[in-house]
Amino acid sequence: MSSPAPRHTLLEDLQGFLSGTLLASLCVLIFSHLGLIAGQTAGLALLISYISGWNFGVVFFLANLPFYIFAYMRMGATFTIKTFIAVALVSAMTYFMPPHFVIESIDTLLGAIIGGALAGFGLIILFRHGASLGGVGIIGLYIQDRTGFRAGWVQLLFDAALFAAAFFLLEPGLVLYSLIGAVVLNVAISLNHRPDRYIVQ
Repeated sequence: MSSPAPRHTLLEDLQGFLSGTLLASLCVLIFSHLGLIAGQTAGLALLISYISGWNFGVVFFLANLPFYIFAYMRMGATFTIKTFIAVALVSAMTYFMPPHFVIESIDTLLGAIIGGALAGFGLIILFRHGASLGGVGIIGLYIQDRTGFRAGWVQLLFDAALFAAAFFLLEPGLVLYSLIGAVVLNVAISLNHRPDRYIVQ
């Protein structure tokens, strides 16, 4: 009989949360500098911030509020609290960091690749510490439980609608670069996030 997986300590969780949210925030700062969008709720928040002029951090925090209900119903209190903290950290970092992290020049393609990789590895860290950055994935899991419609398809449909809307609001070239960033992000998660290979909880 195998022994239960060891749990992260409070210090390990703290380090994980700060590292994961920092990497995700750096992606947002690079993408916002280039005018790119991401998938899921972060992409929606970026698009709204471009159109309205509102700060991404504020939009991202507010956009995630409805999802906590579904997170609690599907994942429980611990996951919901951890996700709230992670979202709050990204919102705060992207709100306060810009004056202290100034990007003068970066190639758009390189920025899309670097940003996608940063977000991917930031999310992996958060996943391994029992959190996420909220959003459509949580609703997808809830819908899957209630109807059997796969969560992955829910996320795909949302992202398809988001990028389709972006084609009407942003330059088509920027949307294509954004898609490259999204591919890099998802490949990073797919190849590196294997729960069966990571036993710490």
